[in-house]
Amino acid sequence: MIINSILDTDLYKFTTSYAYIKLFPYAMGTFTFVDRDDTVYSEDFVLALRAAIGEMTRVALNEEEKDYMYHHCRFLPLMYWEWLSSFRFEPDRVKVSLDEEGHLQMEVTDFLYKVTLYEVPLLAIVSEIKNRFNGYRIDRNFILARLEKKVALSNQYQMPFSEFGTRRRFSYEVQDLVLDYLKKKALFCTGTSNCYLAMKYGMRMMGTHPHEWFMFHGAQFGYKHANYMALENWVNVYDGDLGTALSDTYTSDSFLSNFSRKQAKLFDGVRCDSGDEFDFIDHLVARYRELGVDPTTKTIIFSNALDFEKALRIFQYCQGQIRCAFGIGTNLTNDTGFRPSNIVMKLSRCKMNVNQQWRECVKLSDDLGKHIGSGAEVQACLHELRLENS
Repeated sequence: MIINSILDTDLYKFTTSYAYIKLFPYAMGTFTFVDRDDTVYSEDFVLALRAAIGEMTRVALNEEEKDYMYHHCRFLPLMYWEWLSSFRFEPDRVKVSLDEEGHLQMEVTDFLYKVTLYEVPLLAIVSEIKNRFNGYRIDRNFILARLEKKVALSNQYQMPFSEFGTRRRFSYEVQDLVLDYLKKKALFCTGTSNCYLAMKYGMRMMGTHPHEWFMFHGAQFGYKHANYMALENWVNVYDGDLGTALSDTYTSDSFLSNFSRKQAKLFDGVRCDSGDEFDFIDHLVARYRELGVDPTTKTIIFSNALDFEKALRIFQYCQGQIRCAFGIGTNLTNDTGFRPSNIVMKLSRCKMNVNQQWRECVKLSDDLGKHIGSGAEVQACLHELRLENS
């Protein structure tokens, strides 16, 4: 099996799932696959993918896992883990096909508190099967030699980072190899987003909330209010826990203009996932000062396609201005000498209940060309936020 456990996913999938249960238990959504490289896949690939998705029915939370998560995630109640024990993936909900050009089409629809759990496993499955079909074979010594240099850099400069690489890993085997090495050698590795491997290696689980949380709020309540309402509702659920705010769903400029003094004081920091990191540092530090908040008490988590050399430059730039840490994914779990997949699954539509009409979800970005959604809805979002010329 490619997915070893229902915990073989990112922590924020569970925290977001519970937030939906708590506040929007009847809301529904569709996650849609996007391959940014426009890869051409084969019918044999689709058959292998469907077979792997079929095996997901065998994944279930066992008693040992339930006990571990309950005692290591104080922000999620036992009730959630008891519900998850009864949850099973439903492969028939995952629609997989090829278009006329051979591009992979994949989507899954269900109640949001359930459908959000499909995203990371499906991406990990696609990535691993694609590597297998390409005939790629890993060289463990090659991977470890590259990893040794990265860890040495972090250790030398006392640069904190965590492993965020489940969704686009080369394979489970590679991610497991990486975590084993980090546990033994990386003095400033703060943890991993993967709950199963965190349990296996006794590491801290890392994560807060994803873009989809803001995309849902934008579709349901309007783009002007999406950032503010999404953060307020997160606080309503978690009461100050999981306090890293994601900034770029509707561009960081829009986020910072609505970032209130209460939120600036309450949240521990902000995650930067697109755009120019150095500009973002300058703008966030200025906003904290404008709000009367000492930026040196706050933290930026950087997570935008980082390697360790770039992370070091950012780390050094932050010194004396603001705390920082790094969530590094593909550069850890898919640095094998082969080109990694550039794939995502995003919330493409949602509705508050079964009687409401579907509403399209969009995501803007601080990176050019990474807006997600139909052209018409992206333009409507840009217009509402007064960003047409950005």
